[in-house]
Amino acid sequence: MTTMSATMEHWRESVDEARTLILSLSSIFQSSPKPSSSSFFLSSFADHDDPAKSLLTSKEAYSLIASCLSSSVSGASSDPFCHWLYDTYISSILSLRLFSLSFLPIISNLYLSRFATDLPSPITPSAGFEAILLAFYNSQIQSQNYESRSISLPDLTKPSIYHSPSELKFNQSVRLDKIVEENMSPDTSTSSRSSLGVKSLEPQITIKSTQRPLIVGLAFDCYHQHIAEIPVWSKIDFCEVVAAWAGQCNCSKGNENDNRCESENIVKEMRRLEIGKGGSNLECEKGVKILLPWELLQPILKILGHCLMGPFCPEEVKSSASVAVRRIYARVSHDLNPQAILATRCLIQLDNRARDKAAQKAAAAARIHSGYMVQCTLHLYTFHLKPTGVTSLGRVSQRIVQ
Repeated sequence: MTTMSATMEHWRESVDEARTLILSLSSIFQSSPKPSSSSFFLSSFADHDDPAKSLLTSKEAYSLIASCLSSSVSGASSDPFCHWLYDTYISSILSLRLFSLSFLPIISNLYLSRFATDLPSPITPSAGFEAILLAFYNSQIQSQNYESRSISLPDLTKPSIYHSPSELKFNQSVRLDKIVEENMSPDTSTSSRSSLGVKSLEPQITIKSTQRPLIVGLAFDCYHQHIAEIPVWSKIDFCEVVAAWAGQCNCSKGNENDNRCESENIVKEMRRLEIGKGGSNLECEKGVKILLPWELLQPILKILGHCLMGPFCPEEVKSSASVAVRRIYARVSHDLNPQAILATRCLIQLDNRARDKAAQKAAAAARIHSGYMVQCTLHLYTFHLKPTGVTSLGRVSQRIVQ
């Protein structure tokens, strides 16, 4: 009885924690400048028997938060959605942690895309995104015992030649900045808090970012670790984001007589295999072209491999992954990256074999179905209609086969 009581008590605490987090998310929408029915819709999940699981499996809830994260002012230290996603990920409920992790493709795309351009344009503050990414990074470091790296980030609350901090109205708005500082200070002991061995991210736009791909890559390793439990719509967003990161092939015009452009060959192959049928996936762009070093590309290819060959992945995920891996192949072929060329070429060959095998099975099933229909029709004419001669029956069977 003692063990059963403890289990029930733990279940009640988990449900209460999930309901508290869901109601806090609902209150964020309710306190927005333009409150809508989204607040009532999200609060309804708190009444379910398993609130965390119902939230994880809701595409509507995912779309609501994704649209808010995709705004041009998102990602700052005062962003309430970043606070909520961070608090959700450090909770003890697996379904809520997976729900927060499912937004990694959107967050990493917004974060990396803001630093992909060399134009001297103002950069939107991204301390909120950085805190979430570092939470994923921290989780993967602790679970896989990776060697930690040392990186640096200036104190964003103090003025510098790169920015002028504005006065914050809420004390909570600096919490995500403090998370990065406190958890990653070099004099922080691992016994008092979860230390990554990392100070923080580099100064924004001032130097070439060699550490951001590493952190995002380890976050994608964490994503891959739970890939079987990630919702389908998050996997589709991941594939579309990766395809946009790969960009379009910009082959020089002088080589047209020698070699055909890789991207044109890939598009023709996708149309032959009916990948992205209708052109929707081929034209979809959810990000900008970015650098793809191996520490970022390796976990991306592992996730794409699951999306292509996973036994329970729906066809829409496989189709999006097929587009993404071929776009990456065109990109790494243009960049002359032999390690990535070998990996992407293997994935493409595996995908081609799987699609050809599926097409052969479909054709065989169609032939069997056609033969069965011929037999049924012949029986129908034999037992229920007057005989009209062998010639008429032969004509009927020929028409059905055709």
